[in-house]
Amino acid sequence: MSHSRTPRVALTLTVALIVAAVCIRLGFWQTSRLTARQAYNATLIARLGEPSVPVGTLPADTATGHYRLVTAHGAMRYDRDIVWAPRMRYGSPGVNLLTPMVMPGTDTVVLVNRGWAYSPDAKSVVFTRWREGDTLSVSGYVEIWGQDCGAAAGASLPVLCGDSATRLLRKLDRRAAERIVGFPVAPYLIMQTSDSVLHADSVPARVEQPILDEGSHLGYALQWFGFATIALVGGVALAARERSR
Repeated sequence: MSHSRTPRVALTLTVALIVAAVCIRLGFWQTSRLTARQAYNATLIARLGEPSVPVGTLPADTATGHYRLVTAHGAMRYDRDIVWAPRMRYGSPGVNLLTPMVMPGTDTVVLVNRGWAYSPDAKSVVFTRWREGDTLSVSGYVEIWGQDCGAAAGASLPVLCGDSATRLLRKLDRRAAERIVGFPVAPYLIMQTSDSVLHADSVPARVEQPILDEGSHLGYALQWFGFATIALVGGVALAARERSR
């Protein structure tokens, strides 16, 4: 091998090592995401496996109450309904209806996600079309507010949050919801999965329980590790061929 080929061999091996290192890093990133997903699934199984409790008995720590099964009974304020949009269902545009439930002995309302309703523009519905009983008994699981769209500041609701005039909520921001309904809102939402009334045209499609799925992280990780192997083997083969010339 001539000395002129030495830099090309070194460059080939260097590029192969860099590509392999990047692929290995991405592979471990996918395995870390898989581990996080498995931990999430374990928490979900544990919470959904516990008996239902009245929503008023949930702990103050929202992380502890997340995904707990709950029941609630109270008067519904349909005049303060919120549309959480856009929400797709089986490829169709729509919204989810969040209705304040008045809890006895407090001025704080709990928002109940009563489910999905079809909406051609994916942001508005005729509210009266989806009214149920004035008082409801609901059951479901707990979701928590987690998105900050900047609703705490400013004279008007930021466009990112929604629109107070049309009662549109784009992000699950508790402060934005409070500005739309005009009441203090509890730190929990109830994702209603069942109810005490027969389903009819006036009843939204109830929320389904979270899906237990590990996703495609393992497959992606194996792909990245495979790419790293190809880069190393291919780099060594090319370097060897270059040296033999």
